[in-house]
Amino acid sequence: MDTCEESQQTKAASNYGSGAPWMFRGRAFYQMHLVKADVVRECIPKGLKLVQAFGYTLGGIYLAQYDDSPAGKFDELVVIAGTVWNWPTSCAWAARVLVNNKEARDHGRKEIGLPSHFASFLKANIADKQQQEQQLFPEQWSRQKSQSEKRNKYKGRLEITVSEQSNGLKIKTSMESNRDDRWMRPIMRFPLPSFSGCTKFQPDLLKYSCTIDCRVRFVNTAIISACNPNLSKNDYRISGTGYGTELEIKQKEESAERAAQKLTISVLSSRPIIAFAFDDMKMLVRAPVNGNK
Repeated sequence: MDTCEESQQTKAASNYGSGAPWMFRGRAFYQMHLVKADVVRECIPKGLKLVQAFGYTLGGIYLAQYDDSPAGKFDELVVIAGTVWNWPTSCAWAARVLVNNKEARDHGRKEIGLPSHFASFLKANIADKQQQEQQLFPEQWSRQKSQSEKRNKYKGRLEITVSEQSNGLKIKTSMESNRDDRWMRPIMRFPLPSFSGCTKFQPDLLKYSCTIDCRVRFVNTAIISACNPNLSKNDYRISGTGYGTELEIKQKEESAERAAQKLTISVLSSRPIIAFAFDDMKMLVRAPVNGNK
């Protein structure tokens, strides 16, 4: 669905066409989760080994705000299902990618092989939000903790709501937003190899690499909730064999989409273990190569 925000973001001239590598500048939040291996195993392509221990793999989220990119300004949320192994290194596997820029979505689908979808990103300072609620419902607030205690609890925290308007999936995160400038951390560089592909837009298995330069700081883990009221328990299992009729094929595709959403909710509901903030980030993304070679 077209929005004013989307129109403003897509006005910027695209630099995707100039070819790889592509540069992204901004800031990001990266949180690692312990995800049950049985939950994500079915979404991992055959030929890739899921890295696990004691029944768990390492997944998480990557939430970025790009101030400059080939598609201009936009936000991105990557839900990482788990970690896979392909000699000589391990790579992250993205279960779902949400962006509020259609050009970035299309490039992610066709060129990088990512399961990219369009979504809206709504940001609010929680302390300001609590102050507004205090003014609207003063009696309720008087029965709870003192105003100063509640304001201090949420001071410096940012609430981001990501909504896929086409299918009802909604993800809400609450995280630290204040940057600690008491001492300037050095710029660090590290690689972030990833696998992608095996989608209807890019059926081949791809491997691409990112090089990130940023100032890293530890932060408290985010509070995350995800839901889709349109999903039911029977929506995420594909039944039937063979090609079937045109209607049956469409139903299977819809079921696969519901399965992907169900997996996304499961990953986001898993146990977070550590979180980082990437400040002054520059991310260089190289062209993907065939992951089977």
